[in-house]
Amino acid sequence: MNVDIKIAQSIELETINKIAKKANVSEKYLENYGKYKAKINNDIYNDIKDNKDGKLILVTAINPTKAGEGKSTTTIGLTDGLALLNKNVIACLREPSLGPVFGLKGGATGGGYAQVVPMEDINLHFTGDMHAITTANNLVSAILDNYIYQENTLNIDPNKVVWNRCLDMNDRTLRNITIGQKKKTNGIEREDTFVITVATEIMAILCLSNDIKDFEEKVKKCIVAYTYDDKPVTIEDLKISGALAVIMKDALKPNLVQTLEHTPVFIHGGPFANIAHGCNSIIATKTALKLADYVVTEAGFGADLGAEKFLDIKCRLGNLKPDAIVIVATIRALKMHGGVDSKDIEEENIEALLKGCSNLEKHIESIKAFGLPFVVAINKFSKDTKKEVETIINWCKENNYPVEEADGWAQGGKGMIELANKVIDICNQENNFKPIYDLNKSIEEKIETISKLIYGADGVEYSDDAKESIKTLNKLGYDNLPICMAKTPMSLTDDPKKVGRPTGFNINVTNIKVSAGAGFIVVYTGAIMTMPGLPKHPAALDMGIDDNGKSYGIF
Repeated sequence: MNVDIKIAQSIELETINKIAKKANVSEKYLENYGKYKAKINNDIYNDIKDNKDGKLILVTAINPTKAGEGKSTTTIGLTDGLALLNKNVIACLREPSLGPVFGLKGGATGGGYAQVVPMEDINLHFTGDMHAITTANNLVSAILDNYIYQENTLNIDPNKVVWNRCLDMNDRTLRNITIGQKKKTNGIEREDTFVITVATEIMAILCLSNDIKDFEEKVKKCIVAYTYDDKPVTIEDLKISGALAVIMKDALKPNLVQTLEHTPVFIHGGPFANIAHGCNSIIATKTALKLADYVVTEAGFGADLGAEKFLDIKCRLGNLKPDAIVIVATIRALKMHGGVDSKDIEEENIEALLKGCSNLEKHIESIKAFGLPFVVAINKFSKDTKKEVETIINWCKENNYPVEEADGWAQGGKGMIELANKVIDICNQENNFKPIYDLNKSIEEKIETISKLIYGADGVEYSDDAKESIKTLNKLGYDNLPICMAKTPMSLTDDPKKVGRPTGFNINVTNIKVSAGAGFIVVYTGAIMTMPGLPKHPAALDMGIDDNGKSYGIF
């Protein structure tokens, strides 16, 4: 069986200019990065802003296994399926992080015959957006530490610096470090922390900005430290918002690529959904909605994380209204939620499968809480048995949940026709979309609404640090912002070992931090890490270049 990269390399790509024509993008707005990639100049929006918006479709999922459950594959396959039905469609995806690419999970370009290409480029350096974000973030750190060292007229307390350095790599050794050691000329010695690039506030701001000027205004509000008398210090105080805008001017432009079936795809921005808000950029989504009749996008991990943040944060800040939700489920993940060990999930087990449906049912209830129509998509794997697939279909029908099989991995767009037709149907239904909480509610009320309604928790427990943070945010006037929960994706709880649909639990909030520039409050739960580590056998060990100059080992 061909691995993903071999399938991707076997397809003859169309030039990006032809793809741009399919996407209704005039060549005057196209900035080519070789033959098969391009950026789209944001000036295009002035020409298309009066166009009617297309239908917005969100692809989400149940809580995944460690290998992921195919939201990107389903998103891409569904896009190709809609194209085969002669629909004008564009997919909007996030950019992969290098951390998972070289770690365990792999890239984020889909799989099998439902991929975006050139997959090696997209999964690696692409058009340099990740590097720009990393550079911008670390410029803030360098300027901040230099300011404290040189004069510190703002009276910054080095022990109250809250802006972290970043790297787009899984490197656990950088979670806690000491900088400025030994020589006085090395700067002020203090403890510091690295986060992965996709968890930075710069990444979040890129994805939530409308244009470069909006980016600069948002970034000015970022809090980098506090003074000795606990007053916030912002990027505006450091006078470097202009420099950050210069670094980010090209990164703010959406990237255009194609599927294996030559359907247009915008890939732009890549925040993780477990520690950030998990959605591609507002710029890309809004541009696609003005160019296409259907826009298919995805949000990271399960509906408890990605979809909730898409609906409560991105849609609210971007003034977006989705038309349909696709909830992806896999046989193997449902069996895992039914108590089957990961090493046994490929063996048929109908009892565990039905037990695991409780997890799917909770995510369905969550989507219904937003007032949105949905369809369950069973993302097929080659070792799924006919009996298992029929069991899930029958379970859905018995509960009046719309359901379709999704076979994009093996068949591309052809394997997604039934799902595409169902999505077209539910897009035409009236919906009563509304975020699940009012911004004017207290910080605690908003956290508890998410925890109880989306996770099924009994309540919330706050650490002393979290309680103090809430007091500070209330005092500074940040209490009316939306909430971005940082939580394990593996469970509805904050404990990754609790699968299925747990009951009788509380969400444990360990810390709270405001992302004033991005415009949300980050709530850290359980033992969530903002800098992942590598597994015992990283994917990087299996990569290389063959004698023909082709990459292998990327998946």
